Amino acid sequence: MVVPQMVYGVPMISFAEDGFCLPYPLDLSVNRKQHGLSNIHYQVLDGKGNLYLLADGSYTTLFRKRVLRNSAGFPILTIREKAITGKSWMVHRGESSEKSQLLFTVQRSRFQPMKTRLEVFLVGNIDKDIRNFTVVGSNYPSQYIRVYKGDTILAEGKKESFRVSAHSGVDHAFIAALIIILVECE
Repeated sequence: MVVPQMVYGVPMISFAEDGFCLPYPLDLSVNRKQHGLSNIHYQVLDGKGNLYLLADGSYTTLFRKRVLRNSAGFPILTIREKAITGKSWMVHRGESSEKSQLLFTVQRSRFQPMKTRLEVFLVGNIDKDIRNFTVVGSNYPSQYIRVYKGDTILAEGKKESFRVSAHSGVDHAFIAALIIILVECE
């Protein structure tokens, strides 16, 4: 059995591919662009402004679907909103929608004034009352975004520009997917 490498007292976290779980911090900027009435595109840039990831999707279906791709255009993760709730998302490996490829689910917490709070549950989580990760986006006064594993901050940044600094050892595609879901929940 391979023991995961520890970073900031937390095991390295990899969902998409090992290539997105880097041993150094990475600044990410998420830019949203809408094309027409139904098409939406996201560009995830690194700290130097280079294209790191991109996501595309449409509003024309019963649920929102975003496919997160690497810079070469290959699918990494698929993000789907559950149609009925509007507050729950499923994230699968690649472009799959099969249960066997489900990696994690994200649920928006109950209404909190001035904050958007997302709870992340890994697929192997037996106790659905205990979240594995938390994403908090504060509206006022500081306008921050933070991704937590317990009390440990894995990524943080400014909400108004959707720029975050992802700590080393954390899957940057995972962080980008969470920020895209946060933007969609706004």
